[in-house]
Amino acid sequence: MKKGIKILLVILVVLVVIGIAGTVTVKKLNGGLEDFLADVVIEPVDLNNVADGTYRGKTDAGIIQVKLDVDVKDHRITDIRLLQHRNGQGAEAEKLIPGIIQQQRTDIDTVSGATYSSLAILDAVEGALKQ
Repeated sequence: MKKGIKILLVILVVLVVIGIAGTVTVKKLNGGLEDFLADVVIEPVDLNNVADGTYRGKTDAGIIQVKLDVDVKDHRITDIRLLQHRNGQGAEAEKLIPGIIQQQRTDIDTVSGATYSSLAILDAVEGALKQ
């Protein structure tokens, strides 16, 4: 009987530790997103100042992470390759990429329902082009 109680206590302690670790992780990720949202401002990029080449952009917004390459030729965005998009439920934001290329701008409307991921993608493209 005592052995069963010890096993039960060990299991309970392990579950409590897992719960605490999970809570701390979620708070840290959400804190990164809150910091990103408080600071992010998407501004137009003057493509006349961007030379031909491939530029890497990254955004780390805690739970949302984006890494991409932007190709520029003749002062025009010719391609955007999404290398990483850890997005939670924001995969729909990836639909922005053709719009950025078509409009040749970073200050375009976000995708409804995927606003945070949209902002992260736009921020990464802007960061790439402002190197």
